Amino acid sequence: MTFAAKTSGSDDLKAIISAISTLVEEATFVATAEGITFRGMDPSHVALIDISWPNSAFEKYECDSDIKFGVRIDEFSKLIKRADKKDSIEISISDQNMLLVTVGKNKKYKMRLIESSATDTPLPKIPYDSKITLSSSKFDKILGDVQVVSDYLTIQTFDSKADFSGKGDSGEVVINLDKDDEDIEEIFSKVDSTGTYSLEYLNPVIKAVGNTAGLITCEFSSAKPLRIEFKVANIGRIHFYLAPRVES
Repeated sequence: MTFAAKTSGSDDLKAIISAISTLVEEATFVATAEGITFRGMDPSHVALIDISWPNSAFEKYECDSDIKFGVRIDEFSKLIKRADKKDSIEISISDQNMLLVTVGKNKKYKMRLIESSATDTPLPKIPYDSKITLSSSKFDKILGDVQVVSDYLTIQTFDSKADFSGKGDSGEVVINLDKDDEDIEEIFSKVDSTGTYSLEYLNPVIKAVGNTAGLITCEFSSAKPLRIEFKVANIGRIHFYLAPRVES
């Protein structure tokens, strides 16, 4: 079995591991000749993250058979954080079933792999009625504005406009967006849609991936899960799904 993957810098891997750490404590990655994938759901089954990292995104990539390897995310994250921005990171698996992590030219870590406990998690099949594409920095700011008064973000689309709002014991906020606004790429809705989502899950993953993602696309339908796609130059696909708040 041959497996080795080397990044040219550390930012993308840090973003991926940080995003995964917002949902799970243990992660199972699948490596094939095409690249590395991860799919995992938080213990309460509210949020799901789906990542596909193609072989073309790596400086060096070798994998001659399909393999799964499991890691404790907090331990893996500690190693990755020792890398400077320009440091390459290479991961491979030793004959003793250890994950070998080489940071830069002279730091070599060995980390014990864990038994894979992953089950196949199907992706939600949802026809989305509304779509908003905006810069990640704009979305991060909106979440911050809403979090001042609420634990939940409500998104509404109508015509070519969108409202982000929140309401709590201390008050409420509404942020109106138009497709011609700065940092807005697209607002589209087949039908008017409304969804409410937890900031407890949204905020950490946006902060984790936001710095490396230029644009993000939010897709949703009324009272259906939200799907966020992160556009990251050197990573194939990062999709984040979040179940809507159900009013009791």
